Amino acid sequence: MNKAEKTRQYIIERAAPIINRKGMAGTSITDIMDATRLAKGGIYGNFESKDEICAEAFNFLVEKLSSSIDTKLAAKKTYREKLFELLDLHVGLVGKETSAGCPMLNFGSEADDTDPLVKQQVNKSIIACQNRISKLIRSGIEAGEFDKKWDPTLFSVKAFAVMEGAIFISKIQNNTRQMRMIIHELKNEIEEHTK
Repeated sequence: MNKAEKTRQYIIERAAPIINRKGMAGTSITDIMDATRLAKGGIYGNFESKDEICAEAFNFLVEKLSSSIDTKLAAKKTYREKLFELLDLHVGLVGKETSAGCPMLNFGSEADDTDPLVKQQVNKSIIACQNRISKLIRSGIEAGEFDKKWDPTLFSVKAFAVMEGAIFISKIQNNTRQMRMIIHELKNEIEEHTK
């Protein structure tokens, strides 16, 4: 990376958690300036607009989250264990005081009517998350761990939707009770299909 690329990456890394927590509209350039200790010219010398920073921040957060998930899943031996770990990781998106929640939920709820680029990025991330779940199930079926009658696509859509809903509820209610209930039910369904 050259100096300009490093500065751009630094801005994204410092701005991303703020935007995830405060929202795209709620984050000001002053917030980004304070986090990076750069002047306005230093920010706009690297980005055309705050919208561009938001789009890049979303990509950064999702890539970081995805990489962390991949690492944790790789440490598990069975596909059942991998699915359980994936479910448990969602509790972590709301279980810590420092957590701002899921970037897909945070950015998506704001971008759905206001930012077509971020909306498209969120949609791609949703599809990737659902594909990750269905791929684990398909691999588990091929490995003989899961029942062949289990529908990977249906479960992946349902699991993703209810977990994102549970994240939303957990953030509003400041507790993970309902999230834990949802995770418990999804794990029960996985167990029903495990040989």
